[in-house]
Amino acid sequence: MAILVRLSLLTLSCAFLNALELLPSDKKYEGIQGEKMVLDCKFTLAIEDTGTLDIEWFLVAPDAQQADQMIIAFNGKPYPQDGPLKGRVDFVSSTPEDGDASIIISNLKESDTGTYQCKVKKMPGSQNKKVMLNVYIRPAKTRCFIDGKQEIGKDLNLKCNAVEGSSPLTYTWQKISGQEKLPTTATVDVTVGVLHIKNASQEYSGTYRCTSKNRVGSDECLVILKVVPPSNTAGIIAGAIIGTLLFLIVLGVLIFFCCRKQKEKKYEKEIQHEIREDVAPPKSRTSTARSYIGSNIGSNHSSLGSLSPSNMDGYSKGRYNHVPSEEMEKPPSQAPNYVPPKVAGPNLSRMGAIPVMIPAQNKDGSIV
Repeated sequence: MAILVRLSLLTLSCAFLNALELLPSDKKYEGIQGEKMVLDCKFTLAIEDTGTLDIEWFLVAPDAQQADQMIIAFNGKPYPQDGPLKGRVDFVSSTPEDGDASIIISNLKESDTGTYQCKVKKMPGSQNKKVMLNVYIRPAKTRCFIDGKQEIGKDLNLKCNAVEGSSPLTYTWQKISGQEKLPTTATVDVTVGVLHIKNASQEYSGTYRCTSKNRVGSDECLVILKVVPPSNTAGIIAGAIIGTLLFLIVLGVLIFFCCRKQKEKKYEKEIQHEIREDVAPPKSRTSTARSYIGSNIGSNHSSLGSLSPSNMDGYSKGRYNHVPSEEMEKPPSQAPNYVPPKVAGPNLSRMGAIPVMIPAQNKDGSIV
């Protein structure tokens, strides 16, 4: 009986030894952004593993309450899955059933960092293992600059910063010209990339190099330090004040002449539109009409000669009653240019002219 029990245990142990097994690997998976990385998952099968081969790769969720995300599977042929690695993951071997379930991830991203699990099943055998992938970014776009006045006796900082790069980053400074060593008064902060220099002197002038580094790469930049004597601040300030005053004076003179020119133009316009007092006003219509009637009467009597009063009665009435209203209404500038003949007073009496009294007028043409 004891012999039979021993034989049964030996058979079971041999079966377990010959079952599906994943080969161990102590490799650290550290990739660089933009490059490729192979995650190993190799296995062996036993005679007893007669079922269908099924391979699955998962991206393990960082939170235990979330489900793991399948990224690729194999069941007779590869089945890439949707997700963050879509189009960037594939099996290394074209025949994973031969014992190589490793995958390759191309164009790595920093977000690909995480834990990956490989599961291989061929019933009755089933095994899985997990690997950790870390993706880093090389330092890049490192910039150097100087903070502070580059004058003798002043304190200043040489600063260095990498725009890209995975933490942790470290910075180192070197002087690569002249005396190739850092100033004795200089201190370096390797975590933030600052080279602090106290009481600068001209001996500190030269070219400095900063190197940014992490576990997957490095980058560098250069900066030139020129320590000069202090500038004449008082002279600069005095020159600035004098220049400002001269500018204000010139500006004031220009404004004065512009205002004066504007006033002269305005005065000339007012003179052109001003009515002069020595120009005589136009004569009134009444005086013009009366003078016109009187002149017509005188001319009519002179033309009649020795006509009798009876014959003159009808003739004079017709002529006297006919006064052209349109011509009387016209201003003096539009009245006909009629100049009565000059006849002496005695001759007018002989011709039977009737004396007419014309009222006196003042300068503006109104009757007094």
